[in-house]
Amino acid sequence: MKSFRKFTLMALAVLSLAGSLTSCATVFGGKVAESQKRRPAPGEPRREIKVGVLIADILLFPLVSLPVDFATGAIYKPKATTPTAQPAASSTEVVKSKK
Repeated sequence: MKSFRKFTLMALAVLSLAGSLTSCATVFGGKVAESQKRRPAPGEPRREIKVGVLIADILLFPLVSLPVDFATGAIYKPKATTPTAQPAASSTEVVKSKK
């Protein structure tokens, strides 16, 4: 009986410690882009927050995971990069490049 109680307390301690060291966006969010790390300059739009991650942080470990995610910037959505439109190559340029 005494060893079961000790095992239960140790298991709870390990789970609490492991849970307190995690935060949803930092662990599961992938690589943090540069746009997520820096603060927006004056005149730039605000950074958007990942709502699902915010809810998971609040429900699971609010005292630890929220500050970690905001400090690392992982809770913010990365800025969408728009591909730059390249001018279409003319048919004469294609023929010249094959020679």
